[in-house]
Amino acid sequence: MDHLADIRKYTSSVDEKAVQGLAKTYALVMSKADTRYVAAGDPEEVKRVVENFCKKKLGRKESDAVLAGVVQAQCEKMKADRTKSRITVYYLIAEHFKALSMFHPK
Repeated sequence: MDHLADIRKYTSSVDEKAVQGLAKTYALVMSKADTRYVAAGDPEEVKRVVENFCKKKLGRKESDAVLAGVVQAQCEKMKADRTKSRITVYYLIAEHFKALSMFHPK
C-alpha cells in the first residue's frame, strides 16, 4: 500500500519522515489483514485506538470522550473510504495533536 498517496487524500501537507516512522513502527500490525484497517463503526475498535495509540503512544491525557471524538473525526474525514488504513488514521490523529515529529526516525 502506498501510505503517502493514501494520506495525501486527507491532508494538504504530508510529513514523509513521520509516515516512514509510522510504517516502521506498525509494520507488524500492517502485515495482518485483521489489524491493517480501523473499523471506525466498532466502538471497541475506537476504544482500542484511544487506549493504545492516543494514550500509550502519544501520551495524551484528555478524557476518553474527547480522544474518541478526535479518532471519530479523523475517520469521518475518510468516510468515503471503506477500508481505513491504520497508518492513515494514526497519521491524521498525530497530525491533529501536532505530534508527527515523534515518529521521525532517530
